[in-house]
Amino acid sequence: MSDFFLDTDIHEIVERIKGPAQDFAGKTVLLTGGRGFLGRYFMEVFARLNEKILDEPVNLVALDNLITAGKQGSAIPQYAHTTFVEHDVIKPFTFDASWDYVIHAAGIASPFYYRAYPLQTLEVAITGTRNMLELAEDADARFSFFSSSEIYGDPDPKHVPMAESYRGNVSMQGPRACYDESKRVGETLCYIFHTQEGTETNTIRPFNVFGPGMQETDYRVLPNFANRIKGRLPLNIYGAGTQTRTFCYITDAMVGFLLVILKGVPGEAYNIGNPTPEISMVELVEKIQEFTSAPIDYNLIEYPDSYPADEPMRRSPDIRKARLQLDFKPEVDLEDGLRRFFGWSDRVYTGQQ
Repeated sequence: MSDFFLDTDIHEIVERIKGPAQDFAGKTVLLTGGRGFLGRYFMEVFARLNEKILDEPVNLVALDNLITAGKQGSAIPQYAHTTFVEHDVIKPFTFDASWDYVIHAAGIASPFYYRAYPLQTLEVAITGTRNMLELAEDADARFSFFSSSEIYGDPDPKHVPMAESYRGNVSMQGPRACYDESKRVGETLCYIFHTQEGTETNTIRPFNVFGPGMQETDYRVLPNFANRIKGRLPLNIYGAGTQTRTFCYITDAMVGFLLVILKGVPGEAYNIGNPTPEISMVELVEKIQEFTSAPIDYNLIEYPDSYPADEPMRRSPDIRKARLQLDFKPEVDLEDGLRRFFGWSDRVYTGQQ
């Protein structure tokens, strides 16, 4: 097992999904974004399913152009029944296979990176999504699109927690628009292909997924905090620190994603996250302090130029739809997830800025 994962986490995901996962046996899956944070988990979980669970192996073809893969993502593992292809999904893709599932997880999701690559961010969620939908349509495959909780924008408080029916409050010209709006267009493409062509599509809206494998260069809140704690530096909190989030540990998220891919009602979108607790960034620091021996200092700072401002003040999912239709039940509470993540990051991160 590499430093990317906790072996116990992979085992937990596979055990929780092993019943429905039998539908993957003997099938062929196309995965885009295979070397991103979530894509690497998919590759490992499929490999473990082949080793331990499935009656027949699932054949996986994973694509990634490695633009934001980082050091860990660029190290390509060798798994049985898995083929990796370095490919940009905005370009046509041909491969001698008949797809049963297409999982479109490619995207530039880190605010730091979509600030740096706005046009590429747009293209992967629009042109890339259409390319993958056409492959799924031609093969009569199930298609799953990884959208984002960002499609809800900065929500009206009366719509928090956000249900899938909420249409959102998104700026078309803000610093985050390249990501938010392109994901919304990607969802529209899924709707069109489902209603006009009969393609079995599902949209997945992840909410603040975290866990081992998040690289220091992801520039997300928890990697940032872990890096600075390791380096014994004060934490930087953007703005007033009153913005709130709920956080979903990777094992729960992966189980939810796989349930949508395998069992989602065609044409439907699903929030996948943990609805509780909704806490501010300052409260998050206090929560981390509970199991960190050294005192943690923090500074409230202005948003740096490299990070897009205009972030949503609240983000919390209503997951009743996934509970009722897919029996999705988050099992890892925030404290347990943080302990797992910081135990891993303390071993792996360098603590350098």
